[in-house]
Amino acid sequence: MAQRTVAVGSQVGLHARPAKLFAQAAAASGLPVRIARAGGPDVDASSILRVMALGVKQGEEVTLTAEGDGADDALDSLVALLAADLDAVGQA
Repeated sequence: MAQRTVAVGSQVGLHARPAKLFAQAAAASGLPVRIARAGGPDVDASSILRVMALGVKQGEEVTLTAEGDGADDALDSLVALLAADLDAVGQA
């Protein structure tokens, strides 16, 4: 099982737009990806509602896990996504 820990970069944490973009990317990986706050239960990372329900704020660390072929590459991509300010993506 591959695992990564990352601090969330979005100003609003994992709420609304950032959660949607992250959940879509997790689903697109084709792997069972899980996300958890420190000390909390892990949830399905492809579910926007479950991701938002974690209540993760900017700067908080989350742990991602995945299994299967390509899990390391998938998690590397998801970590890069979470570390970025997703509120600023696509806005001018």
